[in-house]
Amino acid sequence: MSDASPSESHDPLRPLRYLWRVPLVLVHIVLGILLCGLLLSWTQQAVMKNGREPFPHRMIRAWSVTLLRIFGMRARRFGTAQRDPVLFVANHTSWIDITMLHSQRAACFVAKAEIAGWPLIGWLAASGGTIFHRRGNNHSLSTVMQVMVDRLRAGRSVAVFPEGGTGYHGVLKVFHARIFQAALDADVIVQPVALRFARNGRRLLDAGFREHESFFNNIVRLLGEAPMDAEIHFLTPVPATPDARRRMAELSRERIAAALEDRQE
Repeated sequence: MSDASPSESHDPLRPLRYLWRVPLVLVHIVLGILLCGLLLSWTQQAVMKNGREPFPHRMIRAWSVTLLRIFGMRARRFGTAQRDPVLFVANHTSWIDITMLHSQRAACFVAKAEIAGWPLIGWLAASGGTIFHRRGNNHSLSTVMQVMVDRLRAGRSVAVFPEGGTGYHGVLKVFHARIFQAALDADVIVQPVALRFARNGRRLLDAGFREHESFFNNIVRLLGEAPMDAEIHFLTPVPATPDARRRMAELSRERIAAALEDRQE
């Protein structure tokens, strides 16, 4: 397990938080299994109509908001999410980024193929409509891009992390431009989303993955953390520029970087 920071080692309430958060998260996972098995897996094709979310999407949002609360995180939305279908592009620091965006809008995420093989988590992700991609495989990327286009044309929103992996210590990596082609092919809006952890209005840089920290260790650490805000900033959509995917990627990154900065009081 990663070494604790000084603030963690001097937090007398950390052990107490585990006493009630661990049982709650286990119960909540069981509830998620029931929802996927009894409801969501039967209605994956449900789409927004006239701006109204289908019932399965509302259930995903409610489950995600509750999971964040169990981890001591209060979901705070800034801005307005565009109506489905949208290509949401967000910064990526942790597995919980997916839960944060799902707390506001149910979307099909693009995730690494390894997750599909994870016990339970892979099944839950697939039930929620996750599109799995094998990194470094051009054939897999072409297939993923076509699935993204098909989902978008069918009325489902898709969410991607253009950095291609998680960042550390608040560093926002370069956005890969090719992924933006799916929005052009499907003729949908691209909306950048800044995902930000904060406490008392100040950004927390290490609430996501720390370098070399495992998925399990990150979960354990977050379960003991003091309450914080999980901010979801829906930003101004990026204009479509068919001849300049790179510009779309750069502009998305610029808007997210600006939203991640601490706001002046």
